[in-house]
Amino acid sequence: MTIASSMRLVVADDHPLFRDALRQAVASVVVSARIDEAGSFEDLTALLDRESDVDLILLDLSMPGSSGFSGLIYLRAQFPAIPVVVVSASDDAVTIRRSMDFGASGFIPKRFGVETLREAIGKVMNGDVWIPDDVDLAAGADPDMARLRDRLVTLTPQQVRVLMMLSEGLLNKQIAYELGVSEATIKAHVSAILQKLGVESRTQAVIAAAKISGGQWRQGEPSAQ
Repeated sequence: MTIASSMRLVVADDHPLFRDALRQAVASVVVSARIDEAGSFEDLTALLDRESDVDLILLDLSMPGSSGFSGLIYLRAQFPAIPVVVVSASDDAVTIRRSMDFGASGFIPKRFGVETLREAIGKVMNGDVWIPDDVDLAAGADPDMARLRDRLVTLTPQQVRVLMMLSEGLLNKQIAYELGVSEATIKAHVSAILQKLGVESRTQAVIAAAKISGGQWRQGEPSAQ
């Protein structure tokens, strides 16, 4: 296998021991690779905003600041040129299929040993797609879910962030404060989200997001404010 020695990767996982295991697996494939770490989704996006010249992201689906597929959807929208491989303890066939639907370049279950991690990372870094052998990506297709997914991926990165915050039950003024914009801007984002998802209320938007994430997107009690 031929892999560029100057590659830069980011390991995004909130468990230090697993980050260390991934770092060792990557280092065994590319000895001189630069490997950065992020323990939360906020840390990851801050790192990428500072320097987006990254060759691969190894992403845990559920970490502080992200749950379900929200983080993956945001990364594919905001940094479409950076391949993302999901490394997750939630490794049922539906989760794997949806991860790939949302643009992941591979899916590696956390339960697999270091040797499998090394093999999978090597294949992905060579431009291949890696998922467990026993997963059929074509099985269990749901037309309604596919339509909802297609609508969800039309959201801009900022709209994805707003939807993530709506799903946590935050008010418009709280979201505006967190994102450093005006409340009017958030209201405009919410209106666009409702239109793109084909729903009429904030609650319906959160429910739609939860459906597509298999219930992993945290749900608060969205308010009209």
